[in-house]
Amino acid sequence: MEAHGGGGGSGSLRRLLVLAFCVAGIWSAYIYQGLLQETLSTKRFGSDGKRFEQLAFLNLAQNVVCLIWSYMMIKIWSTRSGSSSSMGAPWWTYWSPGITNTIGPALGIEALKYISYPAQVLAKSSKMIPVMLMGSLVYGIRYTLPEYLCTFLVAGGVSTFALMKTSSKTINKLAHPNAPLGYGLCFLNLAFDGFTNATQDSLKARYPKTSAWDIMLGMNLWGTIYNLIYMFGWPHGIGYEAIEFCKQHPEAAWDIFLYCLCGAVGQNFIFLTISRFGSLANTTITTTRKFVSIVVSSVLSGNPLSAKQWGCVVMVFSGLSYQIYLKWRKLRKLQKKRKPL
Repeated sequence: MEAHGGGGGSGSLRRLLVLAFCVAGIWSAYIYQGLLQETLSTKRFGSDGKRFEQLAFLNLAQNVVCLIWSYMMIKIWSTRSGSSSSMGAPWWTYWSPGITNTIGPALGIEALKYISYPAQVLAKSSKMIPVMLMGSLVYGIRYTLPEYLCTFLVAGGVSTFALMKTSSKTINKLAHPNAPLGYGLCFLNLAFDGFTNATQDSLKARYPKTSAWDIMLGMNLWGTIYNLIYMFGWPHGIGYEAIEFCKQHPEAAWDIFLYCLCGAVGQNFIFLTISRFGSLANTTITTTRKFVSIVVSSVLSGNPLSAKQWGCVVMVFSGLSYQIYLKWRKLRKLQKKRKPL
């Protein structure tokens, strides 16, 4: 966490304004990106009423934009600091997490063909479930009762939501309604994300001088390589189909560009939040953003939720909020122990 300066009230006010700026940036970038993602997965474009079926193409487009963005940021900051070379992890070390970071998000986006956007957001909010399962079954980690309570609330809320009947209005917007397949893709997405995060932490530990921009550059470099091979490696790859669709429907191409831009801008605000206020503040902001995304989708995109489904949403985010509180309490205890007597 950032240390408080000697500016008293003015320093606190400035810190509060920076935090508000970060919240506004993360919320606006990712909520709008969610709306664009939902639009691209459900809208019928042009007079022929065609859907954009090549949703995995969004990952390639996002990789390319974030690759260029992170390269620019590295060059800008290295020029300001006067250092020309980075002592971070070499670019080739990202090949392994690059694979899972390519497959995982593609599965998450593909799920939107089968389940609604609120259902996808809710399912992807249950990241703690596979983490705790792997921790207890593979590594023998023992968790506390409050931690199990958090997991129970999240798992119970997601599974109950999944078993409830979806409104006909929402089902009619989906390309291929299939709840079991959609939720299955989301949980596979979480499993791949878990491996990606663990490998990134390992690289950060081995190469302490690795910056967030270095990680962003390395991950998106390999993501671009893998996606280019997958989408353009043979004559009838989905990349050619996506480009042809965008030529016929420029509106879709513009939505894809804005989607990618939102992702790059959102990453900026996440890095700023972590550097100024720590990862716990970032987790709190992104968790509340997911809840607001569900509300916005329900109101603006015509995905009505029943009272029982809203109960499940509240149940999931109660579990997530309690988990944040437990992390905050643990952090406070560590800070008290470090204080000199």
